[in-house]
Amino acid sequence: MLKGWNPAGGPAVQDLTVQDVRIRNVPTNIRSYCGATEYNGNSIFVFETAQLFIPHLGHLHHTLSPKHLKKLGRINVLLVPVDGGYTLETFDMMEVLRAINAPLMIPMHFFGPSTLNRFLESAREDFQVEFSDTAAITLARRAAENYEDPGPLPGR
Repeated sequence: MLKGWNPAGGPAVQDLTVQDVRIRNVPTNIRSYCGATEYNGNSIFVFETAQLFIPHLGHLHHTLSPKHLKKLGRINVLLVPVDGGYTLETFDMMEVLRAINAPLMIPMHFFGPSTLNRFLESAREDFQVEFSDTAAITLARRAAENYEDPGPLPGR
């Protein structure tokens, strides 16, 4: 099990390869139950495989700094917690999504249709929203190779 925090304090450092998948982390902060900031209490895990870069934002509780964005690097698919309560509020999550601007963003942690719909309503203001009839997606290396990187984004 990979921990996104360091029980001894300080940032967690994860960088390992399991078969053909490299897994690394970018430490971020988290809110404690009393509302205080726990520095380096969360990690964005980045999965790299078949020339695809797939970060899982984890329990993100703040917008990302240029330093975070640089450490994330190129992103093909972004896994986004959209509950708006246990993680970042929807308004601030939209700022994160605009800063990252991944070609594919998949919402997760929505706990019900009302939470998902609130997120999607906000997302439609900046992004094309599509639905799938299945709960699975197949990504191909060829699609990643054909992806035209827009170059450096503002703040990177």
